Amino acid sequence: MTNIGFALSGAWRVLLVGLVLGAGLPAVFALGIRAAAYGVGGDAEVSRSRAHPLGRLLAVLCFGLVLAGVVVGITYVVASGLGKTISFEHIYPVIVPKS
Repeated sequence: MTNIGFALSGAWRVLLVGLVLGAGLPAVFALGIRAAAYGVGGDAEVSRSRAHPLGRLLAVLCFGLVLAGVVVGITYVVASGLGKTISFEHIYPVIVPKS
């Protein structure tokens, strides 16, 4: 019975990471595209309204978050290939030797 508990405890972690990275980053990217269209204003909407600076700011934040996720993912893959790992002990990730 404890084997099922171990399997389920690992499965929810895999599910969470899959949702965040598998569906979360594309959803944030889509939100960034929508915010960029809102930020342009008249060129992207039928109503020909004026540009919205808040939309541009939100688009930049969304695209920055997606870019940071991609960079951390690539860094993790490269570090694993070199026999190292990533430590998140500080505010930013650091490549450290595996212990």
